[in-house]
Amino acid sequence: MTMKITVVDNPPVDPREFDLPEDFNEKNIEDIVEIFNTPLIGHYNWDYTDADTRIKKLYELGKKLNWDGSIDLDWSKGIKKGQAPVKAELIARMEGPLAALPEEERIEYMWHDTAWSLSQFLHGEQGALLVASQLVSCAPTYQAKLYAASQTFDEARHVEVFARYLKEVSGVEYPINKNLKSLIDKILSDPRWDLKFIGMQIIIEGLALAAFQTTKETSNCALLRQLVHYVIRDEARHVTFGVNYLEEFLTTLSEEEVEDRAMFAYEACVVMRDRIINTELPARWFNISEEEIREMLVNNDTQDMFTNLLFSRVMPNLKRIGLLTDKVLPLYEKLNLTSYMDAESEFEIDWAELNKPLESSKEIDQQSEKELAAHTAQGLF
Repeated sequence: MTMKITVVDNPPVDPREFDLPEDFNEKNIEDIVEIFNTPLIGHYNWDYTDADTRIKKLYELGKKLNWDGSIDLDWSKGIKKGQAPVKAELIARMEGPLAALPEEERIEYMWHDTAWSLSQFLHGEQGALLVASQLVSCAPTYQAKLYAASQTFDEARHVEVFARYLKEVSGVEYPINKNLKSLIDKILSDPRWDLKFIGMQIIIEGLALAAFQTTKETSNCALLRQLVHYVIRDEARHVTFGVNYLEEFLTTLSEEEVEDRAMFAYEACVVMRDRIINTELPARWFNISEEEIREMLVNNDTQDMFTNLLFSRVMPNLKRIGLLTDKVLPLYEKLNLTSYMDAESEFEIDWAELNKPLESSKEIDQQSEKELAAHTAQGLF
């Protein structure tokens, strides 16, 4: 086998369709890579004291609850082309240009829309994989290094299962959203380890948790519901790790340093708000400019509720770690996000919940139906 590596200056811009021949093997594979440089500052740690802390408990849970995407997921439950990728009750309530399409075209569009979202999950998970691997070197404490190592393995598993789903079920993969790419670039290239925690553990993974939850509730595919549920369990530990670690560390910084981190978090939230809105696919499909699509979605009540649901996962944690300062609060007010900063944090550690064994596909389906009913009653779907 000859290794094929092609170096590019930017990510791909066109969707990639998978029509794999039966004799597909490593000879057909070409790696497309983009190089990034980072002034990474690493830390040795010479104190191997194993204190009984929350971080250690999260590390032990990560070892205990490892899962194998090839064994623990039932890949026979993927839906087939022609089947609607979202639940029927949601399709019945669709409005606008999508509702006006003939059924066959509407289902095809929804397949591509689902693939676009899952592609962003995939690219985000690769970003998390790279950042977690950096944290192994640059996190200053022994237990943080161990946890970051375990998280690196989690993120590798997430990349594996999303990539496989897009290839084998969706049949198409979309390029990374430019806003998500710019934020990951910023996190990877910043030498300060705590900004990597803030950007990835608090902002990106906090928002991803809500997006994964929405996918779990709305998907018509039993395989995808099980897949994202297992990912949610891992990501909840990651966010909890970030909140607990940063909560203590940020108290050691000067006021100026805290304000710098607070502005970084705000700018990351703005970028991620734009990443939430998928303007690329509808613009292509309906021959409407991305700006027109953005205007339609920004003024859409359901989209507004969905955006706020996502940020309700992040704002309480930013407040808890001390990054909703008096200087940045007015900026969040302009985004209509401050109403969520006093919401009950979902990342208070419930050790009994975190210790539960992995649920079966049937248990996950029952859970997602209850969650969908609750959010439907709130007017979200």
